[in-house]
Formats: sequence, structure tokens, C-alpha cells
Amino acid sequence: MPQLEILSHRPVGPAKPVPLLFVHGAFCGGWIWDEHFLPWFAERGWEAHAVSLRGHGASEGRERLNSFGIVDYIEDVLAAADACSAPPVLIGHSMGGMVVQRTLIRRRFPGAVLMASAPPHGLLESTMRLAWSDPYVFQQMGMLMTFSNGIEPEAVRRAMFSDRVPLELAKRYEPLMQEESQRVLLDIGGWIPFPLLPARGVPVAVLGAEEDRLIPKDQVEATARAFRTEPVFYPAMGHCMMLEPGWESVAHDIVDWVETAVLKTQAPKTTEPQRRAPDTGVRAAAD
Repeated sequence: MPQLEILSHRPVGPAKPVPLLFVHGAFCGGWIWDEHFLPWFAERGWEAHAVSLRGHGASEGRERLNSFGIVDYIEDVLAAADACSAPPVLIGHSMGGMVVQRTLIRRRFPGAVLMASAPPHGLLESTMRLAWSDPYVFQQMGMLMTFSNGIEPEAVRRAMFSDRVPLELAKRYEPLMQEESQRVLLDIGGWIPFPLLPARGVPVAVLGAEEDRLIPKDQVEATARAFRTEPVFYPAMGHCMMLEPGWESVAHDIVDWVETAVLKTQAPKTTEPQRRAPDTGVRAAAD
């Protein structure tokens, strides 16, 4: 098992009863959550962790990245979850959303949030659409995969962000981006059959960005249908919602959803007769 980088922010004041574990997408690392989300959640009493999957960030394995498959990334999430004080809510972005979906098949968790997630059927449709709609970004991502020599800041801006984000911000993040495992991209590309979805009953929220060039709206809707929930979309936001202007609204919605769909369902039951509560097994984040 490679040594994993886990970025952790301890809660300020009394800790919430459920930790949060964030899983990054392709070409990134745990750093993408550390900019805003981890400190923001910790300041509000949440134990917040972000794992850099093997070969990413400061985790071991960069030199053999292409040998890793999605099964290896699932093992990383399970290992990071074991390091938490209690079973965490999993929050996955993009490729990390697919990793979270497959992790839920291996083990039951209190809940999951899928942000601009790869859909259960894979990325083939999204990839082909990107090649048609924005061949420049498609070509630049291919260069990053093939030659590992970086990506132009303008391509970073168009791939990761909405048009509201200035190029200077993209230049800041470009050096942090890296190649992705070709084996993993094949695993999630949609070329091979996928296993069944996780068992029903685990609450799942599905979030999307209206200006996302990588995971368009209909793919987010397909994910939501698979989990029998309604997606929540954020207007004028791009793929990396956790770094976009207005990221706080996404964070607030995640908190509201966890408190409503996860914590309330875990509350001890009284011995008094009660009316049957509405089913909150699968819900979208609050607007």
C-alpha cells in the first residue's frame, strides 16, 4: 500500500458526529480541496480530510501511475476512511465521484456527495462531446496525458472554470495539475461494462455546474437518475465548483444536506409512537 497524503483540518469547537472525506478528480490532488473547503468546514465544526490518491499530490507512486486502476483508488479511499475518527461522508469530484460510487459498493458509508461526477455509465459520451465542442481543450488534455509536460493556462481555465474566472487564477493552478493514469481513464471511459450500483438506502446528493465543459448537464442528470434523486445545478459555475467564485454556496448546501439527509436519519429514535417519516434515503442538496 503506497504512503498516502491526507490533508486534514481538525474541527473548531465541538466536532460534528460525522467526518467528511473529500476525493479529488483526474489530473489533480488533495490540494484542490485545501484552498477553501477544508478550512471552511473545519471552522464550522467538521472533521475534514482530503486524500491524494496514489500517484497524485504528495502520495507515493507517481513513477508508476499508469499501472494503477480504479480498484487501487478505491483502496486508497477505504484506507483514508479508516484513518478518520468515524465512518465519513464521502465527497467526490469528477473522476473522484466515480471512485466514490465504486467505493460504496465495497462498503456502506453514512452518505455521499457527487460533485460534477463522472456518471455511472462512464466518460465516453462526455469525452466525445468535448472533442466536438472544444477541440482545443480536448487536444491540451491529450497532451497532458501523453507527454506529461503541462497544459496551457487558457486550457486550464476553459476546462476547470467558468468564464468568470480570470486567466491569472488558472495560471496559479496550472503547475499543480499532473498526468492521470491511462489505465484508470480506460476503466472509467465506458469501454467496458461497469458493476452494479451501490445498494439502495445510502443517501446520495448529486451536484452539477451549469457552465461545466467536462461533465455537461445531461450527464449530471443521468447520475441523479441512477441514484433516484434530483440534481442541484449552480448557475454560472464551471467544473471545479470548490474553486469558483461563489463556492461558499456549494459548501453551505453540502452542510445543509449532510445535516438533513445523514445526521437526522442517524438520530436516536424515541420510544413514543411517531408518524412515519418521509424517505430521505436519497436526496439532493438544498437550494
